[in-house]
Amino acid sequence: MGVPKRKLAKHRGRQRRAMNMKLEAPSLVACPQCHALIQPHHLCPECGYYKNREVVAAANK
Repeated sequence: MGVPKRKLAKHRGRQRRAMNMKLEAPSLVACPQCHALIQPHHLCPECGYYKNREVVAAANK
């Protein structure tokens, strides 16, 4: 079994794990009704539509 010749700092292991924990920007798609950018599978806050159906009545109509 291999034995390390030198002591490794805790920072090395933490830095290696942290390299894989990146933040990613949320994916955005255009709303088919008003063409505002929304997250996929979410209600459009601009027009109140979800899957081409009005779910919430828009306040500015």
